[in-house]
Amino acid sequence: MNTIKLTVAQALIRFLTMQKVERDGVVQPFFAGCFGIFGHGNVGGIGQALHQMPDFKFYQSRNEQAMVHTAAAFAKMKNRLSTFACTSSIGPGATNMITAAAGATINRIPVLLLPGDIFSTRKVDPVLQQLEASYTQDISVNDCFKPISKYWDRINRPEQLINSLPAAMRVLTSQDETGAVTICLPQDVQAESFEFPESFFEEKIWYIPRPVPEFELLKRAAELIRNSKKPMIIAGGGVIYSEATDELKSFIEQTGIPVGETFAGKGALPFDHPLNLGATGATGTKGANVHSTEADLIIGIGTRYSDFTTASKTAFQNKEVKFININIAAFDAFKHGALSLTGDARATLEALSKLLEGFETDIFYRNKAAEFNISWDEKVSEAYLPNSEGLMYQSEVIGAVNDFSDPKDVVLCAAGSLPGDLHKLWRTRDPKGFHLEYGFSCMGYEIAGGLGAKMACPDREIYVMVGDGSYLMMGTEIVTSIQEGYKLTIILINNNGYASIGGLSKSLGTEGFGTSYQYRNPETGQLDGGFLPVDLAENVRSLGAELIKAENNHSLKDALKQAKEYSKTTVIYVETKPERKLAGYGHAWWEVPVSEVSEKDSVKDAFGKMKENQKKQRYFN
Repeated sequence: MNTIKLTVAQALIRFLTMQKVERDGVVQPFFAGCFGIFGHGNVGGIGQALHQMPDFKFYQSRNEQAMVHTAAAFAKMKNRLSTFACTSSIGPGATNMITAAAGATINRIPVLLLPGDIFSTRKVDPVLQQLEASYTQDISVNDCFKPISKYWDRINRPEQLINSLPAAMRVLTSQDETGAVTICLPQDVQAESFEFPESFFEEKIWYIPRPVPEFELLKRAAELIRNSKKPMIIAGGGVIYSEATDELKSFIEQTGIPVGETFAGKGALPFDHPLNLGATGATGTKGANVHSTEADLIIGIGTRYSDFTTASKTAFQNKEVKFININIAAFDAFKHGALSLTGDARATLEALSKLLEGFETDIFYRNKAAEFNISWDEKVSEAYLPNSEGLMYQSEVIGAVNDFSDPKDVVLCAAGSLPGDLHKLWRTRDPKGFHLEYGFSCMGYEIAGGLGAKMACPDREIYVMVGDGSYLMMGTEIVTSIQEGYKLTIILINNNGYASIGGLSKSLGTEGFGTSYQYRNPETGQLDGGFLPVDLAENVRSLGAELIKAENNHSLKDALKQAKEYSKTTVIYVETKPERKLAGYGHAWWEVPVSEVSEKDSVKDAFGKMKENQKKQRYFN
């Protein structure tokens, strides 16, 4: 056996360089490089290897959480067929990655995490940043990654890499198992050498199949659809990851089944398709929520049925409702007691279409969906209209950006009140035009995610929409975008606090307590002493970005034109009203606990409303 002497870190990087994936005859590298921040736990190992092997491109980040967000956003835009590795030092460098790693796993997005770890030899014990435990020495902060990793390992001996890395790649490239994968690297082991087999570094192509459910299951699904009167499709992110949007369009035009879209599935159909009911669930449109309430058959495609999609299990009220789930992951396909079609969305839709030849929903049912599509678009136009008095509404800002953007441009967001408004109001014209991280709804994802989206699709304009709350959590990757020459257009909306949770607080009877950015009032002892004089615009400028301020609809439109001419990341700063134009429709409830006992009447009222909504919740087994 021919061998080559390399350090563990060198062998790791060399192995990753040779990993490729193939789907539909297209072969591409799986890793686009490595993000990292060096510390004593990885600089002499992984840092040395990356320095020695510049072909595996290294990208510098400003925050370990941010770099994992960037990798996840990149992978999302690439339909999970490519991603980044992310390396950190030990201790806080590693634990900073946990938040974003959890988001990647929740959203079924592949990222590879390479945190440094404590000395394997234990000669130096405790080392700087080591977590000590009285009951074992076989533990470090990296064990915290276990519950949020789809695969986890610690390399205590060099030869363990030979078995561990293929196992990690199997999970990363598996469409049904993918998520965050963690390979912990003790700092001493990273630098140790070993005679690795040369065959370990040969090119490896991981084939991504398109499995189809058993024919008997397809026949049963077709029979359920033929016997239904009011079927409805819920399109999730799996439709887009599978590149099944054309097949979905053909399928619904053949059968006349209308579609509601989840956050991850928005863009599965163009916004103006007559059978597109738009956003569904807690942040849904009127048409989508009316149809989900009445549907006798729900066909979930690539959705994991989050509580926003199901309106906390109140969306489906037909007593006879049944479910068919098309999903690459059996874990999701069996939810709601569904007939489980475990398989690739595109291939499964193609197979079902053949079994449903001649089937079509009633003309009145199809027309009802088309009427909802038109009437909702009229509401969107109204929400986009400028307000002549004072600050703009958030919906006006969304409208200005949507109207200005090109069909292939991308809007990107993650947390606050913006996602709900974007879900209802953004007119998506391209399957990749709507990028929301709403499985974890992680504040701070926005700018880091925007960078990842731009790296994946440099020919598209990326419009990052971010509130002041998320910006203050993590605006640092503006610096990285400028360093690497990836231009973002960031619309920074300031409403002086956590507007979304402020509104939720009011709905729960707690009057927005602790959700606005105000001084401590010495008279009341509360945070109601007037707004803080934080100048976010000057902060943006200090990070090196271009800055444009917009005060009204007209100046915002001018700012968007100006921003498109700039070659580097540009921030458009705008202040908005805290109120929102559009409320929920139909079963648009989202369950958040309300205090059962309170001295405040507002809380008592909110508790009563919660109990009434809970009566509509259903189990599906």
